[in-house]
Amino acid sequence: MKIIKLDFPENQYVKQETEKNQIVLHHTVSGGKAAAVAHYWEGVEHRIATSYIIERDGTINELFDPKYWGGHLGMKVKHFMLFNLGYKNLNRTSIGIELISWGGIKKINNKFYACYGNEVKDNILELPKYRGYTYFHKYTNEQIESLKNLLIDLGNRFKIPLDFHENIFETNSSAISGKSGIWSHTSYRPDKSDIFPQKEMIEMLKNLTKIK
Repeated sequence: MKIIKLDFPENQYVKQETEKNQIVLHHTVSGGKAAAVAHYWEGVEHRIATSYIIERDGTINELFDPKYWGGHLGMKVKHFMLFNLGYKNLNRTSIGIELISWGGIKKINNKFYACYGNEVKDNILELPKYRGYTYFHKYTNEQIESLKNLLIDLGNRFKIPLDFHENIFETNSSAISGKSGIWSHTSYRPDKSDIFPQKEMIEMLKNLTKIK
């Protein structure tokens, strides 16, 4: 598995080793390359970043070693209160992975547009309505394959279980309480739609323990 290490400034993440027990999947709400996403994060006041960004062609980019941590969940006390839980910084104990994708898109006059007005011309996926969207910018087969290999590697390295959680696409108390495993950003926040329940993604996640 080839991983490209990007030149990402140390002041944009927390260079502190912490125990990890969760992996959280995101998408970028963008097109383009990982370097452009990383450059955008460099200009954000808060230390927002994930350890990895996977491009449309499956290229895996590492911004910082996953033994460190960055702010990728954006959770507040109100998210914990949904389940009568006390706040804790789950960024410290989780590893964030981004997939380059526009995510939820809208159909207007037979064309498809991302939330920033960018036209999306290919890899359109229609799903039953999910988090306010019916159409999505599909994760590519190359991305899913690279993600699979990365998840196996991280699971082995940090002893994180790779069992599939049936409630991964629902905001749930298991993820928010810090239960070990692979989760989606949607597992923590009802206002997020990353990642969305694409069939190929679900099949890969369900079969991880068979190929580990």
